[in-house]
Amino acid sequence: MREGIVFAGTIAVDEIKKLEKYPNRSELTTIRSISRSSGGAVSNCAITTAKIDSTLPIEVVALIGDDDKGHFLKERLGNYQNIDLSHVKVIGDTPFTDVIQDETDHTRTFFTYRGNSSLFDEDTIKFEKLNAKFLHIGYILLLDSLDQEDSEYGTKMAKVLKQAQDNGLKTSIDIVSENSNRYEKLVPPSLKYTDYCIINEIEAGKSVGIPLREFSGDLITSNIQKVLFRLKEFGVKEWVIIHTPEGSFGYDGTSFYSIPSLLIDRELIKGTVGAGDAYVAGVLYGAIKNLSLPDSMKVGTASAASSLFAEDSTSGVKSYEELIAMYGKFPKRERIEF
Repeated sequence: MREGIVFAGTIAVDEIKKLEKYPNRSELTTIRSISRSSGGAVSNCAITTAKIDSTLPIEVVALIGDDDKGHFLKERLGNYQNIDLSHVKVIGDTPFTDVIQDETDHTRTFFTYRGNSSLFDEDTIKFEKLNAKFLHIGYILLLDSLDQEDSEYGTKMAKVLKQAQDNGLKTSIDIVSENSNRYEKLVPPSLKYTDYCIINEIEAGKSVGIPLREFSGDLITSNIQKVLFRLKEFGVKEWVIIHTPEGSFGYDGTSFYSIPSLLIDRELIKGTVGAGDAYVAGVLYGAIKNLSLPDSMKVGTASAASSLFAEDSTSGVKSYEELIAMYGKFPKRERIEF
């Protein structure tokens, strides 16, 4: 009987640099602090899930290098007894991301080195060796080999997701946020073989060609339902969820849900890196435990909020019981109607 979850795809080391203020081009700024943490969908989601529930079986499928960053990732993931690293392969250079965080507004800018991520291809995951019930894989647009065209399925990523479903796994995808026009070509093929699509408003809007942000930065609430419906129409079988700083919005094919985000005092926020992955991990944990869509969104909301309490991606995350208490305790933003 399958149980637990496998996280596959992008893994990296985050080199976090907090700046006094992000500079304009050719200007100088001051780095206030430097730290290192595990990063990428695989390590962020695996560690977050392990902290939410230390008994849930977790498997990791990723490529790391025989280098300082690879050793760092293996040590970090190895601190959790319920994370199985037997599917990790050592090859090439470990990817890393310079996370540049502006102390004035807590915004983040990412400079990434892809390293061996281009080597993660359609044959990397050995489904016959997995025990998990759920597969979460990311990121579309960042795994070059899986973004390649496939004559039957549209992309190699879509082919892998179909193989996962054929092997009895529920599938979940994530996308990287980038400034490009690749979304409408590379994302829809995978949605046909996705059970849970949990992405942010930029990724969601670009994937279907309907914007969710004004140039001013305001959320276009009138488009939320259209985007959710369109993503589901591409073939997502269970849940479509869009998460934003203002709140998250879900659709299960029957009902739409709006869950407000938590109001966190500014002085409590140490960093925002990894908040999206923390949200995804919380929602997937709810799905694994057969919670309803809105209740799973609440777990994701609290998980993302708790990640803000630390500079890195995962140190602030709490256990499931603590997250439920946190969601009930903290004040919420005003619920967004759409």
